[in-house]
Amino acid sequence: MSQELTQRSLVDWDAAAQIAAKVAPPGPTPEPREMSRAVESLRYFAHESVHHVHAITGLDAAENLRDSTVLVVDRAGWSKANIQTFEVLMQPVFDRLRTKDTATFDAALRGLAPTAAAAEMGALVGFLSSKVLGQYDPYAGLVSERAARSHPGGRLMFVAPNVLWTERELNVSPEDFRLWVCLHEQTHRVQFAAAPWLRDHMLGQISRLGSLDATAWQRLRAAGASLTGRSKGARPDSGLGPLTHVLTDAERETLSHVTAVMSLLEGHANAVMDAVDASIVPSVKTIRRRFDSRSATHGALDRFIRSLLGLDAKMRQYSNGQKFVEHVVERAGMERFNTVWSSPETLPTEAEIHDPQAWLDRVLP
Repeated sequence: MSQELTQRSLVDWDAAAQIAAKVAPPGPTPEPREMSRAVESLRYFAHESVHHVHAITGLDAAENLRDSTVLVVDRAGWSKANIQTFEVLMQPVFDRLRTKDTATFDAALRGLAPTAAAAEMGALVGFLSSKVLGQYDPYAGLVSERAARSHPGGRLMFVAPNVLWTERELNVSPEDFRLWVCLHEQTHRVQFAAAPWLRDHMLGQISRLGSLDATAWQRLRAAGASLTGRSKGARPDSGLGPLTHVLTDAERETLSHVTAVMSLLEGHANAVMDAVDASIVPSVKTIRRRFDSRSATHGALDRFIRSLLGLDAKMRQYSNGQKFVEHVVERAGMERFNTVWSSPETLPTEAEIHDPQAWLDRVLP
């Protein structure tokens, strides 16, 4: 077996990055001076927001925390960066899958699977590039040794065309909106700083999702059949769509845990960005109201694509997680809520996200 075949993945990642960059719509193209001001503004507010996150959360790790790289990118740049991260996250899964069934895996490598997967991955990331305002990537340092040196605290990315487009669409103060967005992403950086074990914990969970057994290929084919409506006697998908056919019961439990953690992270960031008062973001209530109204007015095709890609579930994570955080903080206070960052055992379960009192009874009796 050739060394090249051994090192290859089920996704041609270089092709995926090229496809993603090509299919990403360019978005608004303001005058160079306006774009330059927007870039400078986002960089400024990314640093300015650190102080506010520290004041709201009370987390010691947030004090003067400025160790992450701040990148203001276009949609193609965001797409390429996320393809790199996906490669890092997925390779352990593919390595384990190859170990489980080497012959089938290598046969797939010789076929069109990597090219087809690249097309799908590239199209997906390219589509998402027009939806994202900002992102904190805690895994950026894993891409290479150079990245580990340049991104010791991960990287904060802001997609300038999307920020400009959205603030215009909402007709809100650009300064207020940009600080509001930066508060959300800096909160994610603070979360991983307050819980330095969290990155490896999440990587371990993702790896467990890749512990596919000997029936994986049959289940993957069943997933494909479900997409085309050809499956019969399929189990209810519980909101997971085709993943239902691929996951074992143990993997479902892992996915439930990952879902709970993501709900916590997104809900906490949302709670922080909404906790600022008018002295920090004067139009914060207007921004939230118009932002939520905008999310509810997507066209039928956009809603279908969002549902297919699981973006509706993502929005529920924001909502459910924020309700959890606000419930616990209201009853126990922010300082005791921060116990959640202590260890994997203090993270909420998916059931506790929907029943915050159960988490209080278990962790803060």
